[in-house]
Amino acid sequence: MRNVLIVEDHDDTRLWWEKNISEAFPQAEGMGAATLSEAHVLLEKHDFSLALVDINLPDGSGIDLVREMSRTHPDIYCVISTIFDDDTHIFSALRAGAMGYLIKEQPLDRQIQQLKAVLHGEPPLAPGVARRILTHFSRQNEESESKEALTDREKDVLQLIAKGFSRPEVAKLLGLTPNTVASYTKVIYQKLNISRRAEAVMEGVRLGLIDPY
Repeated sequence: MRNVLIVEDHDDTRLWWEKNISEAFPQAEGMGAATLSEAHVLLEKHDFSLALVDINLPDGSGIDLVREMSRTHPDIYCVISTIFDDDTHIFSALRAGAMGYLIKEQPLDRQIQQLKAVLHGEPPLAPGVARRILTHFSRQNEESESKEALTDREKDVLQLIAKGFSRPEVAKLLGLTPNTVASYTKVIYQKLNISRRAEAVMEGVRLGLIDPY
């Protein structure tokens, strides 16, 4: 983990993360931005491994920034940090490309521990958020049951994709070629009716392939 972009308009919180992000990622340096504009400047000047993004910012929505980064900087692992724990914000963020969702009301040291999940290939999700994701899918059981079942190999590929591994990394871990992984990914997305990596995270949780806690 290299540089971490911290997009947070509350000075005390932003400075705390800049100072303490190394507790989650010892080799990382935190760089803070209080606005979307400042974040764009940093994105032009530096390479980031992870971005921790608030939703409510003075000049726009952090969800829009995540959506933009998922398109222009797909290698950045985006995590939302916010006070909002409702379905609308959670699923909007995940659909935009967020790979994790932390709730600010939790103690900061607890959020540090949740961020560490990235190092173990797990999405950093606050427990309440994980429960909402599971509840969301339980409400869609009828629709889910109509989806074509995945093979064991397809489940292996989905599990690694949902954990944030790139296709070449998945290929190496499973002893496959990148082209084969691409083919598996296409079939998985068709079967599950998904189109984004963030949706793969939600499906991985629903199918029990990744631990949401």
